[in-house]
Amino acid sequence: MAGDGTEEQPARPAGDEPAKRRRRRRRRGGGPKPAATSGATGAGTASADPAPAGEAAKKQPAKRKPRKPRPRKKPSASVGASTAKRPPRPSIPTTREVSSGGVVYRRTDDGGIEVVLASRRTRRGQLAWGLAKGGIEDGETREGAAIREVREETGLTAEIEADLGDTKYIYVWEDVRIRKTVHFFLMRHTGGDVDDRDDEMEEIRWFPLERALKRAAYRGERDMLVRAAELLQ
Repeated sequence: MAGDGTEEQPARPAGDEPAKRRRRRRRRGGGPKPAATSGATGAGTASADPAPAGEAAKKQPAKRKPRKPRPRKKPSASVGASTAKRPPRPSIPTTREVSSGGVVYRRTDDGGIEVVLASRRTRRGQLAWGLAKGGIEDGETREGAAIREVREETGLTAEIEADLGDTKYIYVWEDVRIRKTVHFFLMRHTGGDVDDRDDEMEEIRWFPLERALKRAAYRGERDMLVRAAELLQ
């Protein structure tokens, strides 16, 4: 202001920055940016070109085309032949049979228990030990058939004491499937002679009960021996 003894400093233009400050800004990477102007530019100033439209807009991801399903290959003739259904096997006739038999036992002098097993040859020629049993004839009861079959196959006579139940199995004989059911009874030995047995039996022998369980060839008859042991012991 005039009149206070000081000289008024002229106002510095806004864009006139000291050289030292400009150098410091350049070393720090800063500094004033040139202002963008539209239209023509004055002397000593640079014009800012507008950014291309492709760079300003965000790039959209390209859409993938859906894949076409690949045609399935037709199976070759050899594959078709291997997967073809096999012709069904010819069915064989089936019949049912019902038999009856017995677990014949006796007590020894020392208090042990022995049972009778009869041996016969199988179709393969093997020797198999088993219980006496056979088919039930017309007009015959299960009990009557059991007593008769024991006498015919072992030559021994016996009396029925208890019903042991039955066993079932299937076998094929001369191209016929046979479903067989055999009823068994616990029978006490009363007499007879093993030499009077049928010729189809090779041998008749008394076995201790524990050993007979191991010598019996068929599982169903072993089950009958187990039931007899439960009743006798």
